[in-house]
Amino acid sequence: MGKIIEAKIGDAAKILSIQKLAYRSEAELYGDFNIEPLKQTVSDVEKAFEDYLILKYIEDGELVGSVRAYQKDRTCYIGKLMVHPDFQNKGIGKALMNEIERQFNVERFELFTGSESEKNICFYEKLGYAGYKKEKLDREETIFIFMEKLAKAGTTAFKG
Repeated sequence: MGKIIEAKIGDAAKILSIQKLAYRSEAELYGDFNIEPLKQTVSDVEKAFEDYLILKYIEDGELVGSVRAYQKDRTCYIGKLMVHPDFQNKGIGKALMNEIERQFNVERFELFTGSESEKNICFYEKLGYAGYKKEKLDREETIFIFMEKLAKAGTTAFKG
């Protein structure tokens, strides 16, 4: 069983490495290797630490997953959930999502994924998310489905 802790800026290169592996399947699904997660640099990931709480999943001393989120008003925006392909389908993504949700005292959570990414959509639906709109972002050609979930009472603010 691994552990989830707050990532530090020094983890940026490893997070980016896993991101590029994890998002490759999305690029293949859409036939587009110009998607934003594959174009990011270490500097881009380091910059994310300014605005996001970034968690990492450690298995046997190795960083194998990550998720990030930030709060605006009463909504927590979750992004870049990723698990190294060799460690997928072992509950790590679910554990990361449960932990990031626990870190924010908000009314709702929001995230987005590719509208044709059936595996991702099903995963988020099992966690209580429901799609509420589809939209293309300026950064790429993918049409995304935006999903939301109302927060349960009793969530706590991040204590570091």
